[in-house]
Amino acid sequence: MPDTAFTDRLSDRQRSLAFVTVLIAFVMDVVDSTIVNTALPPIQSALGASDRAMQWVVSGYFLTFAVLLVVGGRLGDLFGYARMFVIGVIGFTLASLACGLAADGGALSAARLAQGAAAALMAPQGVALIQLLYTPTERIGRLAAFGVIGGLAAIGGPVLGGMLIEWSPFGLGWRSVFLINLPFGLMALVAGLTLLPRGRSGDALRPDVPGSLLLFAALGSLLFPLIEGRAAGWPWWTAALGLASVVLWWAFWRYECRRRATVGSALIEPSLFADPGFRIGLAATTGFAVASGGFLLTFSLTLQRGLGYAPIDVALLHIPFGLGVMAGISQIGRKALPRYGRRVPMTGAVVMAAGCLTTAAAIHQAMPAVVIGALLLVAGVGMGTLSGPLGPITLARVDRNHAGVAGATHKTVQQIGGALGTALITTVYFMVVAGRSAAAVPGAFLVSSAIVALDLLALALLLRRLPDRLFER
Repeated sequence: MPDTAFTDRLSDRQRSLAFVTVLIAFVMDVVDSTIVNTALPPIQSALGASDRAMQWVVSGYFLTFAVLLVVGGRLGDLFGYARMFVIGVIGFTLASLACGLAADGGALSAARLAQGAAAALMAPQGVALIQLLYTPTERIGRLAAFGVIGGLAAIGGPVLGGMLIEWSPFGLGWRSVFLINLPFGLMALVAGLTLLPRGRSGDALRPDVPGSLLLFAALGSLLFPLIEGRAAGWPWWTAALGLASVVLWWAFWRYECRRRATVGSALIEPSLFADPGFRIGLAATTGFAVASGGFLLTFSLTLQRGLGYAPIDVALLHIPFGLGVMAGISQIGRKALPRYGRRVPMTGAVVMAAGCLTTAAAIHQAMPAVVIGALLLVAGVGMGTLSGPLGPITLARVDRNHAGVAGATHKTVQQIGGALGTALITTVYFMVVAGRSAAAVPGAFLVSSAIVALDLLALALLLRRLPDRLFER
């Protein structure tokens, strides 16, 4: 059991300040996963970086975050949540500084890998600290606030990125997208040192280092040929790495099963996969993350590289999309899910597919921004109606004894999907654009959006396999 001796002495005000502290770090993490979308063209132009370097800037963050997320949670259990939170904040702030000072695409990509690793250390401590700070009844509202604010932060990232580039505070230009983290990181650091309760698990499990390395190798050997293969002309080693990735994923699964049987703990809990709802939910979450990550990135690239939009214009077009997402999550998905079950996310997937594809068609036909914004609103409603229910569906029938590892597995899969989406969809996009004029960019976006739509429609068919009554055992 967690050590709660210190938290029992906290006043309501102290608990609220501690909650705000972890919330600041949570928003920093979520925003930084999407803020670069509107900044990539200015970054690429300023640094003279290649397309594949820009893919690593986005995918690299997801890669290290996904691989180290569970490890970060375990380290908090072992050494204390507040201590690991502070170390994570320091690492995240320093990595943000390195991003802002990067002199070329390689340095920026390396700094983003470090930033994702630090986020993986920082993020899990927030949820663990809420467990310490609040009773089970109180946690419901606090975790719901995390969900709503997280959705806003994810969509708000590209908006903030566009505004910072437009305003260019202190003449920093694109560098302000990363350096904006410094004051907030310092605030989180001071608050973490003074306001967070000291607690850790009394039943802490050792980090699974070999499993983490296998996961990193499996995911890395899949991402590397996707991103680097196009520029190299798809040589033999791209296929070899793809086959190696399959073997490594199999080895990772076998190792985790064996470790669970012999040691009693692993990065994942193999028994969870006996539940079809959990398996389908994870697969759907992966497919959704691939679609959303790929669409949002290629959308921002298309408007700036193909149509000459300024970053601030791209930011403004994200606003109707964000409003649609929040309406889908808070008004449609949340209220309709208990009554209509699997039909809610299935409908959301179809609506999102239609919205993404028609948005791409409107851009291809050079329709007015107001039309594009209206179609983005539809796509956003679909996204929110789909994404909001995926977490509750995936975890609906999970044994409470495995709730923590199930939640971490779901979050890890989200990050893996984000890495795959930004690598795979943008690789197809750049293949269509390669060697052509800016006039070909909207066509490339239409092709990549068609892949996104097919992914979402396949996801809708997959969700049909869920049981009718999701929340009854």
